[in-house]
Amino acid sequence: MIGTLKRLWANHPRLLLAFLLASTLSLFFAGRLIVSAAYWAGHRQEAVQPWMTVGYVGRSWGVDPRQIDAVAGLPAPDGHPLTLEDIARQRGVPVAEVVAQVEAAIAALRQGSAP
Repeated sequence: MIGTLKRLWANHPRLLLAFLLASTLSLFFAGRLIVSAAYWAGHRQEAVQPWMTVGYVGRSWGVDPRQIDAVAGLPAPDGHPLTLEDIARQRGVPVAEVVAQVEAAIAALRQGSAP
């Protein structure tokens, strides 16, 4: 095996480097895919919490986050996404009210009764 690598390095160094780079990138992205799949498999339909963003809630519940924004009357994200707690603070309302709006929007969207 090492003899083969030495011979390849001597005869085709650029090709070997390209192959090693491609292999490394493939392993990196395969690892990211596996970690992401494992994470979201265990985080389905989580209870809505103040630390969550609308995007996180949408992904957890399998609903488009922009639809949640529209139905719950939340602002569309402009740059960095806001947590539900941040949205409540900006509006000057209790965070429980924003969480209730998001939960109602999820229920309406999952039932298909959202406007």
